[in-house]
Amino acid sequence: MLKWFARIHLLIGWLPFAVFGLAGLGLLALLITQLVERRWKALTRELITTLTVGAAGLLATWLVSDVFMLFDVSLGWLVIWAVAAGFAAMGFVIASLVLNHGFRRVLASLMILPVILATALRVDMIYGEYTTLGSVFAVPIYPRLAPTQPAKARMSVKQWRELAAKGQVPRHPSKGKSYSFDIPNHISRFGARTADIYLPPAALSDQPPALPVFVLLAGQPGSPDRLFTAGGIQGMLDAYASRHNGLAPIVVSPDQNGGSKRNSLCVDSPVYGKAETYLTRDVPDWIKSNLPVATNAGMWAIGGFSQGGTCSTQLAPRHPHIYGAMLPADGELEPKQGSKDAMIRDYFHGDAQAFQAQVPTTAIARHAPSHQLLFTGAGERDPESIRSMTEIAQAAYKAGMDVEAVVAKDSGHDWHAVKASWQPGLEWMGERMGLGPMSKDLDQYSGIRRISINK
Repeated sequence: MLKWFARIHLLIGWLPFAVFGLAGLGLLALLITQLVERRWKALTRELITTLTVGAAGLLATWLVSDVFMLFDVSLGWLVIWAVAAGFAAMGFVIASLVLNHGFRRVLASLMILPVILATALRVDMIYGEYTTLGSVFAVPIYPRLAPTQPAKARMSVKQWRELAAKGQVPRHPSKGKSYSFDIPNHISRFGARTADIYLPPAALSDQPPALPVFVLLAGQPGSPDRLFTAGGIQGMLDAYASRHNGLAPIVVSPDQNGGSKRNSLCVDSPVYGKAETYLTRDVPDWIKSNLPVATNAGMWAIGGFSQGGTCSTQLAPRHPHIYGAMLPADGELEPKQGSKDAMIRDYFHGDAQAFQAQVPTTAIARHAPSHQLLFTGAGERDPESIRSMTEIAQAAYKAGMDVEAVVAKDSGHDWHAVKASWQPGLEWMGERMGLGPMSKDLDQYSGIRRISINK
């Protein structure tokens, strides 16, 4: 029963249809009853209240989003207008509740919850953040990875492809599987939450190859589960594996923050502990000891969304012996938590140079020349992330990296941008990691447009 509840979809299916239908029909019923009875004075007051509350909601949301920047990034105009529409609808409902009696007052009171839920669902659809009820309440949806899973690597990716060309590829399932596991923190002692792991079909074979690894980080607030549910990782990689004889990267989504309301900045600090050590020592050590993976840095990528994307561009340039590639989406130009002065004081013991060393463009320049890979993306309606990702991409290109940067069409600072940019990014990196040629050129992906980076 709990699993059924947890898997109820919030973006498609019967639940959003029911919520939007109930809210829409209820509001329409309130309006029609006023028109039928020709209660023009009450209706005029209700409409004036609707417009006033909607305008106030629009102004307040814009101030919170774009002026005071309480979320550090803009919510985007689609979200601002969605919230304003919710305010307007609630204004109409409250006015109907106050100015009417009998049936209309009862109906208005019953409409409060559907209007709130419809507004929340609309915002969620724009971001693509919570895909199921389980993701809202952090209900575990993946089985635990057993200590005996999977088998050790028995061959290279090249050998697997040679066997596939002869029709002798080892037996493997048609789809991969996702698991959860508490990655030990023996070195860092960082208080991380449970990680999620995707094993592609080839990894589930009795004779798996040594596969590439993608360490992917969710944003903040967020959790490892969000990257799998909102990011749609399993479906994306299963589709890739079906085109490449079961080959796809192993994905590990560790927790870089220790809590949904925490921001570790992915650094070792006195605030939340040694997050950087966890991501560069504990996590890689556990992966190499327990999963069928290649050990050379050229087969390892780190990426993420938003704060997770920023972390990837901080860590990879500074640890090129571990991570040979970066896959950030909607990342920032530098670590960010409150004011810069307070952040330097709290996270870096007041050492401004220690903070500067974590700025991606600085880290890239200091470790140049580099043969790392960078595939970065940002949502079309997120100009700040586009500027940040473009500047980082230009620094990477100057440092000698193989670079591609794309803008995801019809999306903002959201998971839709992640999906649109990571699909071609997976193909691009997979080809360079030896998994097989790209199925189509980057220019053939309709959901993105490429950014010219001094080429």
